[in-house]
Amino acid sequence: MPNYHRMAILLSIAALLITAADIQAEQDSKPAAEPAPQPEQSVTRHQVTIEGKAINYQATAGWLIQTKDDKPIARFGYTAYTREGVDEPAERPIMFAFNGGPGSSSIWLHMGILGPQRVAITDEGFTPPPGRHIDNAFSIIDVADLVMVDPVGTGFSKPLGKTKGKEFWGVDQDIRSVAAFIKQYITKNHRWASPKFILGESYGGIRGAGLAQHLQSVHGMNLNGLILVSPFFSMISGADGADIDLPHALYLPTFAATAWYHDKLADKPGDLQAFLREVEQFARDDYAAALMQGYSIPAERKQAIAARLAGYTGTSADYWDKADLRVGHQQYLQELLRDERQIAGRIDSRFIGPSVNPLGESMDYDPFFPAVGPAFTAAFMDYLHTDLEFQPEADYQVSAFDIDWDWEHTPPGSSWALPFPNLLPDLSMAITMNPNLQVLVQHGYYDLATPFGAMHYDIDHLDISPQARERIQVAYYEAGHMMYLHPPSMRKYREDLAAFINQSVQPRPE
Repeated sequence: MPNYHRMAILLSIAALLITAADIQAEQDSKPAAEPAPQPEQSVTRHQVTIEGKAINYQATAGWLIQTKDDKPIARFGYTAYTREGVDEPAERPIMFAFNGGPGSSSIWLHMGILGPQRVAITDEGFTPPPGRHIDNAFSIIDVADLVMVDPVGTGFSKPLGKTKGKEFWGVDQDIRSVAAFIKQYITKNHRWASPKFILGESYGGIRGAGLAQHLQSVHGMNLNGLILVSPFFSMISGADGADIDLPHALYLPTFAATAWYHDKLADKPGDLQAFLREVEQFARDDYAAALMQGYSIPAERKQAIAARLAGYTGTSADYWDKADLRVGHQQYLQELLRDERQIAGRIDSRFIGPSVNPLGESMDYDPFFPAVGPAFTAAFMDYLHTDLEFQPEADYQVSAFDIDWDWEHTPPGSSWALPFPNLLPDLSMAITMNPNLQVLVQHGYYDLATPFGAMHYDIDHLDISPQARERIQVAYYEAGHMMYLHPPSMRKYREDLAAFINQSVQPRPE
């Protein structure tokens, strides 16, 4: 071979070696790719006594990875409880539960009533620090397995990779992502044969109603039961202070209940329920009609209505007259105890606290939250790290109320989104299309976050048949939004829920 050929070959080999070396050096200089996110969990075993019986159960705290187009988009946190030593565990009832917000984790229901541990609370008063947890004899895990759900943005749940929070933070986005988690959990844990229940509190009414419809129409998953605790369904009926007359009439019965509780009525009736029925009738037949007359209402009629409102709410007729018969709930909570320099709570109006600004027209704070909130946080964090032995580097987000929420909603059968949420069409469709779906609504009389008058209005406006309406039960409690913190209501809540689950499990066809 001529020398110049040999030289050309050697030069080519050298060039290839140099190129390979450069590529390897470039690869070595790049940071290593992050490992794909993985599900994580801690499994522990415990025992609790419920209804006099020792219940052995397995607790699982952790998260699953939610994917889209085979790419991870979210880490979805949960805490699950499954009873041990039962026949056919795969066919045992299972309940998915969540709080609302939107932007609230599930610690309130988890550590307030549903889970096997609960926070020791001073009802109506300030719970001294530090918060502690105790065995919960009113837990539901003897009747059904339980999965406490933390939607994305709360708990350990968060978007992954390049996925943005807006993919999850909206009425419809939230329903889709929580439904996907429920299907993923059901499939992974072999629970398709189980009777299925969903329980949602507050904004969980919107989420729960949407899930009942979405799960059956998109994922082919019919529910046995839907439990709605202090539910919020619609901005039109459930939000006062937005220049909408309807909510003023619907909030009035809870104003009256609050005045009754704090002994602010001149002639306090002995029977709370009978009194509230009277107020509801006045709100429907007289007050709502007066509001419909707008600001052109005749002066005599306005004064007569103002006098009735004052008598029911422990305030003055002049106060209602100056407000043109329209007092928002924050204004009312500032006014009721103003002479005592106190304000009543919004979440639970039995709770009171010192007024920061006695001349104010809106609440500086809700006395309920400083009274119980820190106790819940401390007790849950201790329980998570000690009893459940789950100590990831990730932080648990108790509340994320600053998230930018998309309130648009597209009802079933509609081709365009409404700019405000109204989930009554979704719930109506879910009840109609699933003739075995049972519904339980649990509501407190002293709840001014989601007043029971608005709930009554919404339930009455479900577009369903009389036969379907018979599948809806409503239970009342002499407490507030989280009625299960009131000891007598705690027991009643457990009894109502357990009975509902047991009656909603239909016999299987042979």
